[in-house]
Amino acid sequence: MKHTYHIHGMTCNGCRTHVEETLSKVGGVSKATVDLDKAEANIEMESHIPIETFQEALKKDGGTYSIHKQGEHHQHSEAKKEKQPKGTGTFYCPMHCEGDKIYNKPGDCPVCGMDLVEEQNLSATSKEQWTCPMHPEIVKEEAGSCPICGMDLVPMKADSSAEEKTYKKLLKKFWIATAFTLPIFLMAMSEMLNNNPLYDIMEQKYWNWIQFALSIPVVFYATWMFFERAYKSIKTWNLNMFTLIGIGAGVAWSFSVFGMFFPEVFPSQFKTESGAVHVYFEAATVILTLVLLGQLLEARAHSKTNSAVKELLKLAPNKAIKIVDGEEVEVSIDEIELNDILKVKPGDKIPVDGVITEGNTSIDESMITGEPIPVNKAENDKVSSGTINGNQSFLMKAEKVGSDTLLSQIIHMVNDASRSRAPIQNLADKVSGYFVPVVVLISIITFIVWSIWGPEPVYVYAFVNAIAVLIIACPCALGLATPMSVMVGVGKGAQNGVLIKNAEALEKMDKVNTLIVDKTGTITEGKPTVETVGAFNDALSEKEVLQYIVSLNTNSEHPLAEATVKYGKEHNTEILKSEDFSAVTGKGVEATIKDKKVALGNPKMMEYAKADIISKMKDEAKSYQKQGKTVSYLSIDKTVVGYVVIGDKIKETSAKAIKALQDKGIDVIMLTGDNHDTAQAVASELNLADFKASMLPEDKLKEVEKLQKNGKVVAMAGDGINDAPALAKSDVGIAMGTGTHVAIESAMITLVKGDLHGIVKAKNLSNAVMKNIKQNLFFALIYNTLGVPIAAGVLFPFFGILLSPMIAALAMSFSSVSVIGNALRLRTIKV
Repeated sequence: MKHTYHIHGMTCNGCRTHVEETLSKVGGVSKATVDLDKAEANIEMESHIPIETFQEALKKDGGTYSIHKQGEHHQHSEAKKEKQPKGTGTFYCPMHCEGDKIYNKPGDCPVCGMDLVEEQNLSATSKEQWTCPMHPEIVKEEAGSCPICGMDLVPMKADSSAEEKTYKKLLKKFWIATAFTLPIFLMAMSEMLNNNPLYDIMEQKYWNWIQFALSIPVVFYATWMFFERAYKSIKTWNLNMFTLIGIGAGVAWSFSVFGMFFPEVFPSQFKTESGAVHVYFEAATVILTLVLLGQLLEARAHSKTNSAVKELLKLAPNKAIKIVDGEEVEVSIDEIELNDILKVKPGDKIPVDGVITEGNTSIDESMITGEPIPVNKAENDKVSSGTINGNQSFLMKAEKVGSDTLLSQIIHMVNDASRSRAPIQNLADKVSGYFVPVVVLISIITFIVWSIWGPEPVYVYAFVNAIAVLIIACPCALGLATPMSVMVGVGKGAQNGVLIKNAEALEKMDKVNTLIVDKTGTITEGKPTVETVGAFNDALSEKEVLQYIVSLNTNSEHPLAEATVKYGKEHNTEILKSEDFSAVTGKGVEATIKDKKVALGNPKMMEYAKADIISKMKDEAKSYQKQGKTVSYLSIDKTVVGYVVIGDKIKETSAKAIKALQDKGIDVIMLTGDNHDTAQAVASELNLADFKASMLPEDKLKEVEKLQKNGKVVAMAGDGINDAPALAKSDVGIAMGTGTHVAIESAMITLVKGDLHGIVKAKNLSNAVMKNIKQNLFFALIYNTLGVPIAAGVLFPFFGILLSPMIAALAMSFSSVSVIGNALRLRTIKV
């Protein structure tokens, strides 16, 4: 059971952690997750816990925080909404420094200093609005004429995303930095010429002043944010990439300024032939400009990492045609309500989730399921928001609107998963924790070693190499290695109908070596049909047996029950009144009809009802079961009187998918609540050597636990309530998107199409993502492991090679971009 509550009184991340710990300690709570920005607590519990229990726990803790049902504390939440800027109002750190924490405005991450990224969601796809070119204050929801001047209204341009704004701001600063840095660089490089023509114009010390003047806009405007971030990182002791850049470039620039004002303080080693102190304005400005270039390229690359969500957002239509009193009326998506009748024309996007009430068509669902072949749809078939209608019009009834539609849920799940942390990221986090202090220490050691053993001028060499060490080190590449791959991989999965709940699911799926599959709805279509109804004695006719079965099953929501009720309606069966109905999980149903105790279900249900199945009955049932059919027995007052035979077609893709998984070295085991003969027939058709029949929910759970004890990494695929315990217990729970809400909530991966081929996709995707993460981590680690010693000058004694701080800055800037570039390769893989 899972509930969401409002939390009042939190102001910081420490509050969030404290509330989370307090709620987690309440008896019966299996997991509590608190979101600071949404002021929400998601609490998972074994059985319902009254809200008063949580209120009491927080009260005993000091009463600083309070918990309420959603909707309460309305004024507080409204005030919070008013403060939110335009756009989605949701921002997060691309390196996930504080896990899945989100912010409600753009800015820098308080830990790593990187620009926060705006989350893409449906709230960003605002209504189309129209304005007057002469009177921009006139804004309307539809086309028309201006009430002031009469001119035709024109569509308003969409506001740029926070991402685009950040990119444009960085681009403007980069061009300014480049314009001022280039002349500084040319002046500095001219010193290499034997007869420098610039010195014919004026002395070097005057050119140094010009370099100083040109460097001011670069340092104090275009790249000042780096120094702000460096100061903040030292103040909070969240040391990061900007700490190193700030120290390195700041020391070079400050040294140069100090040398200009107080040249007499410096020894002759630091002075040129003209007596002026050698300045490093070109090193400082080139370093800062190259780092700015890296940030610019990262900003552009980041926009591509969530391109999958952007593509999904494009599927969301803005308008729909609603049938009102027999008339077609064009309305905004926001105006659609439950049970509205909508008309979908050829080529239109389906506006919301619903069911076809009139007409038939073919629908392109590739954008949600990843399957390119259009699906034929007729009356009573379900349709999903964002999918595209074929060449025929139809009417549909709206069943899910707004955030409840499949498209909205997919986008929400992709966003949540993109912000989650994979366990493998812990390695990068541990390294990053020591990274900056160690690099600063290496930089100091480099200065000391060169000062003692370096060639003349020793202090110049020591100074330059110490700065190169600071500049080349890149903790950013380490921090981005995992989240970038996860973000792109999760998006790629969504485009192929594989919804990943969190990054941990991807990592675990890569290690899975055993797959447990349910039969009904997973291997089979999950659309059972009644094939025959039989009576075991002359006291009741087949028609009367059917009447009892239908009357009993009218109260049940089980797929087999629905199949019998549908069959009964087709045969005009009169429904009898039933009382004291109850469903016995994994066995069947029972009720009182005509003052008689009636039970329907498998042999275990008959045992439960104390009704004996004689051998003749078993033999008759076996002939059907050997064909893969399901047989349910009917008993009246402890006597078995009849049966119903139900068939469920095996999905066309099941055999191919199971073969593909077995080829990957995965053991596939079928667990079903059906009898042994039916299970064996299905297993034989699919070449499944391992299966178990007559499994109750607790049996499936025990089987998962047993396999895990034997060292197996277990994935469980199912679609029903009876699969939920095993789904939750398995290492990776995989729910069929066609299944129940409970099964989907319990799973880590959901297959939109409800098809075993989706598991093959999930396995391929997890393999590709984990391989990509390892490549990124290897590159980041090897880059820093080799780069820092080379910058320190370890190659100089052997090859005479030294690394300029400017080359170090270029290498550092492109290291992060290359990690993102490698992650973007996942967009092109075939799963």
